[in-house]
Amino acid sequence: MNFQRLFDILPYQLAKYPQKVALAGRQHGTWKTYSTEECLHTLRQLSTGLLRLGVNKDDKASILAHCGSPLWNLFDMALQQIGAVVVPIHATTLEKDLAYIFQDAGVKLCLVSNQEMLAKVKALNNSSLSVFSFEKIPGGRHWEELLATPTPTELELLEALKKSIARTDLATIIYTSGTTGQPKGVMLTHRNIVSNIKAILTLVPVNYHKNALSFLPLSHILERMVTYLYMAAGTSVWYGESIDTIYKDMQEVRPHFFTAVPRILERMHDRALETRKSRGALGRRLFDAAIAWGKDYDPLEKLSPLYWIRHQLFDWLVYRQWRKVLGGNVEGVVVGAAALQPRLAKLFCAAGIPVREGYGLTESSPVVAFNHFEPGLYRFGTVGIPVPGVEVKIEVENGSEEGEILVKGPNVTNGYYNQPGETAAVLTPDGWLHTGDVGKFVHRRFLQITDRKRDIFKTSSGKFVAPQRVENALIASPYIQQAMAVGYNQPFVAALIVPEFAALERWCRENNIHWTGPQFMALNPKVLKFMEGILEDINQSLEPHEQVRKFTLLHGEWTAAGGELTFTLKLARNVLKEKFRKEIEAMYKV
Repeated sequence: MNFQRLFDILPYQLAKYPQKVALAGRQHGTWKTYSTEECLHTLRQLSTGLLRLGVNKDDKASILAHCGSPLWNLFDMALQQIGAVVVPIHATTLEKDLAYIFQDAGVKLCLVSNQEMLAKVKALNNSSLSVFSFEKIPGGRHWEELLATPTPTELELLEALKKSIARTDLATIIYTSGTTGQPKGVMLTHRNIVSNIKAILTLVPVNYHKNALSFLPLSHILERMVTYLYMAAGTSVWYGESIDTIYKDMQEVRPHFFTAVPRILERMHDRALETRKSRGALGRRLFDAAIAWGKDYDPLEKLSPLYWIRHQLFDWLVYRQWRKVLGGNVEGVVVGAAALQPRLAKLFCAAGIPVREGYGLTESSPVVAFNHFEPGLYRFGTVGIPVPGVEVKIEVENGSEEGEILVKGPNVTNGYYNQPGETAAVLTPDGWLHTGDVGKFVHRRFLQITDRKRDIFKTSSGKFVAPQRVENALIASPYIQQAMAVGYNQPFVAALIVPEFAALERWCRENNIHWTGPQFMALNPKVLKFMEGILEDINQSLEPHEQVRKFTLLHGEWTAAGGELTFTLKLARNVLKEKFRKEIEAMYKV
């Protein structure tokens, strides 16, 4: 048996390696598990209930949830197997964008996870929308109302519907956040996503003996595709309650694999640094040495006896404690959505926690390139090798080695829903997708992302600046958490910087500088002087026209909920420029 459509994956799992725990999530503080057979039984009941409700082929249904769960997956597949199109919505979506998505897609049914999500939908006063919730909410309709035992006739109808759905049929519309204008609905077929699942299955060593922890939103195509991949491999998928409970969940699940965004790894790094305080003077020195050594770790280097002994010492004294905090079984972490600092990837790998960065877009279902887990098939500072079946080329200009990344393959979208003009702008007649990202190939076949094409700006001196290159140099510092470079039509590059306050607090205490709070320390003259020194060092790695001449320290972290980041955790540059317009103008006052 093979799978061609997304809802074929659970029957495929049942035929090859039926699991006692296919999916699991917390319910009232305890784990609620679903076997493969229970999943399929629930799918039949849900599909029957949805048909009785009047949901038909090609109807649009949304899932608005604050976190992933088995119910998310089950409704996703129950809708798909009757031919409905799933429109997932990010929990942080603004009300105006939510209203636009419902209207643009023609959403008929919405499933929400909790009271907060229900309130967002009810605020739209859309009387034609049927709404059900995962949690029991007074005055709301609970999802269990949709459970229905199918009659023989209904079973025949369901099977006929499933057979009628082609792999080229639309499976989902995912609205991208963007930084300007209205959201755009990326249309993905079963074939688009299934081709990506099958390509990645050959690269990630997951199988039916493993556990995976999922805590990123399923409204993002990466986490959604990865959970499909786990199911196809027979890997048990356990859903954490939230990012805030990640360590508790890891201790209980003891996962072998999970996906993450760079910020989560940065927080894990910061948490590890906090344990330094409890060590004695010698312990702190050894800890610092292990951190410094790990950030320069090169697993491809031929290990000398001295190198091996040092690694074993650091592993015994420091690294094994990190693995224990993450459950002790982690064999792989897949990172996407934003750029991962090579120093952090090296450190985690030194600690025996293999981290692999990839690259993709919603429009490519999503993975385009990926660093493999096998020796020699990954390179720090790159997003890996194009995955099987996906073509990648660089559209270079003026003899440069870098240019816009173009992608072609069975995973590439057919376009944007209801937006033929936007579709024509990114898809060539012969099927190449303009990603808008700038990159190049290094080490012959490893893809490296250097910037976002539309973000490149020109200073008043006529020099082009790629802001991501500057920002990546800035956040490589352990004292800088977030940064945005500015300078369009200005005489020089400046930067908004959010310090890594945990590291900054340690520096203050070590240098006898009284610590008060982030909002005050961002203005402290000694801190500003310290940051000036950091910027001077960073500037040495940048071209003269890229160097940051002025900066402003900010005390609040940028988040998607606050609007400063997109749903995929990229900088919402226009929002940041408007929000900190006065600070930016002040840096350019003579």
